[in-house]
Amino acid sequence: MSSKSIDREAPVQGAVVIHPDREGRGPSRDAEARLEEAVGLAQALDLDVRETLIAPLRKLTPATLFGRGKVDEIADLVRMAEADVAVVDDALTPVQQRNLEKAWDCKVIDRTGLILEIFARRARTREGRLQVELARLTYERSRLVRTWTHLERQRGGFGVMGGPGETQIETDRRLISEKITKLKKELQEVRRTRTLQRSARKRVPYPTVALVGYTNAGKSTLFNRVTQAEVLAENLLFATLDPTIRTLRLPDGRPAILSDTVGFISDLPHELVEAFRATLEEVREADVILHVRDIASEESDAQAADVREVLDRLGVDMDERRILEVWNKADLLDADARAAAEGDARRAHPPAILVSAVTGEGCDELLRTVAGLVDEAPPIDVYAPAGEGAAIAWLYRHGRVLERNDGKDGSVRLAVSLTPQALGQFEQLFPHAEVRGN
Repeated sequence: MSSKSIDREAPVQGAVVIHPDREGRGPSRDAEARLEEAVGLAQALDLDVRETLIAPLRKLTPATLFGRGKVDEIADLVRMAEADVAVVDDALTPVQQRNLEKAWDCKVIDRTGLILEIFARRARTREGRLQVELARLTYERSRLVRTWTHLERQRGGFGVMGGPGETQIETDRRLISEKITKLKKELQEVRRTRTLQRSARKRVPYPTVALVGYTNAGKSTLFNRVTQAEVLAENLLFATLDPTIRTLRLPDGRPAILSDTVGFISDLPHELVEAFRATLEEVREADVILHVRDIASEESDAQAADVREVLDRLGVDMDERRILEVWNKADLLDADARAAAEGDARRAHPPAILVSAVTGEGCDELLRTVAGLVDEAPPIDVYAPAGEGAAIAWLYRHGRVLERNDGKDGSVRLAVSLTPQALGQFEQLFPHAEVRGN
């Protein structure tokens, strides 16, 4: 048989997407919008979505999540659609996943597994791949009951009286734990390198700006627009995962450092939040955070709340001085919606910037606003005697530390850039610290 006759492409898998509409989830999330997002996630894995269903869920069934009648109804739907995969837009326990696979006679993947699989495909850098693999193994370890086909076997003990020995599931769990330990060590080394790179950037007195936002809000398109870069920007959930850093020229010609980070999503798996903590340190360290929102989406407010929740879980300081909302996709609004958005943007605290990353509208105003946020007074010299740790921590939170020298007696001398308002507040709060202008 010639090699030309061999079909080497993986067959397209048909899928049914089910969104469990839980009671009490809150009015901010529309079931139709959540189902549409789940379909987008499935399509990001190249699944052929053949049927969708919103399944009202008044009471959770421990064994299958859904009640018996709904399980049978979905089984008929899967069979008629000739689906290979059923996507459940919720978190499933290992037992629920196994029981649903038996009931529906197809592979079942929950929301966490779906997002992990997308991340595994999209990660490009070594750090990104290590982080995804760590998150996947952490998730997989709790699902050995489902994912392995040989778990009923046991390995024999040593000698006649050795007993049944270590079960295969115990062996597999131990092997995964060992691999997790190895991955964590590799990540520590990668993170050490990233910390050194960040420290080197800090020695150059350029302000840093980080883009955050819900996935598909247009961050990468905006990044390309203001930096003239060529980062992948598609109408696709999680089109980019690995952080990208470029130089940004502010209106007065000063350079700044702009970083684009992974997009957030509602119910982001905690395994991924932990795994990507190091990557998102770029956000924690930024002088200004640009929160990019899809203002044309009916779910914009709910998506913004999801982003703020993840930032809070990451320990990002939500100081309003540092966060500027960028309302993107203004070109998709009709005249009435546009007028309403402009009014809302002016009334926001602090005021939001309405832009279109596609057309470039509003981007000049955005850059001027960013320049104003980082255009602080010349650096001042602050001397904090031993025991004034609170003063030093306050300066790191509210200013931009350019240089630090630690004395042998425990004192600290900092060169720090502060706004006039912040300087006045610092002098009131910490009268024992010595402040001198350069």
